Parts: sequence; structure tokens; C-alpha cells
Amino acid sequence: MAATTALDTLIDLTKEALDQAARLLAGERRTQQQVLQQLQTLNQYRLEYGQRLQEALQQGIDPASLLNYRAFLGSLDNAIERASQTLRQQQQKVDNSQRLWQEQHRKLNSYDTLVERRQQTVMLHASRAEQRASDELSARMSRNGAALLPPSDQSA
Repeated sequence: MAATTALDTLIDLTKEALDQAARLLAGERRTQQQVLQQLQTLNQYRLEYGQRLQEALQQGIDPASLLNYRAFLGSLDNAIERASQTLRQQQQKVDNSQRLWQEQHRKLNSYDTLVERRQQTVMLHASRAEQRASDELSARMSRNGAALLPPSDQSA
């Protein structure tokens, strides 16, 4: 029974690790979505300000305003690059978290398989023991039944 207890402990620990890995993965995915939304917002701002600059250029713009537009667009481009880098890093974190979750899931499945095999082995041994007991009982009854029968009349 000590092996079963140890296996049960391993299963419990693996379930906890799997739950932690799942929470970590969910958190990393939420963060990834937030970073993606920030990047999309920055790209949208970039597009809008680029369009405003084009409109201003068509209508005529003073040099100071042009410099301000370009400086702001440059800062947006830098922010977009940083957000893109953050998104790539976050994707790595998601990938790592997913691998960890998969590893814990495989481990738990392996332990479940061991439990199933152990149960099948116990059932097989019980079935064989029951069959032996049944065979022994049948053999005893057969011997006892033959001893109780009257001798057959062979002189007929």
C-alpha cells in the first residue's frame, strides 16, 4: 500500500503543479492580450496622426507644426517598436508557460495510466484467485460426490 500512497501523493502534487501552470498560462495570455491591445491602439494613433499630417500638408502647414507632427510620429514609432518587442517577449512567455502546462499534463496522464495498470493487475490477480478457489471447490465437490455414490453393480 505504500506505493499507492506515494503514487497518490505524486498525483496530488502534479495536479497542484498543473493548476499553477494553468494559472500562469492564463495570466501570460491576459498580459499578451493587453500588450496586443496597446500595440493596436498605438498603430491606430499612428495611422490617424499620419493622416492628419497628410491633410495638414495638403492645406499648408507651418514649419514648427510640421516638426511637432514629425516628432510626435517619431515618438509613436518608437512606442510601437517597444510594444512590438514587448509582444514578442510576451509570446515567448506564453510559449514557455504552455510547454510547462503540457509537461505537467503529460505527467498527470502518465500517473493516471500507472494507476489504471495497477488496478487492472489487482483485478486480474483477484480474478485468478477466485478462479482457483472455484476450481478447488469444484474438484473437492467432485471427489466428495464420487465417494458418496454407491458402488456400481458390475455383475449384471
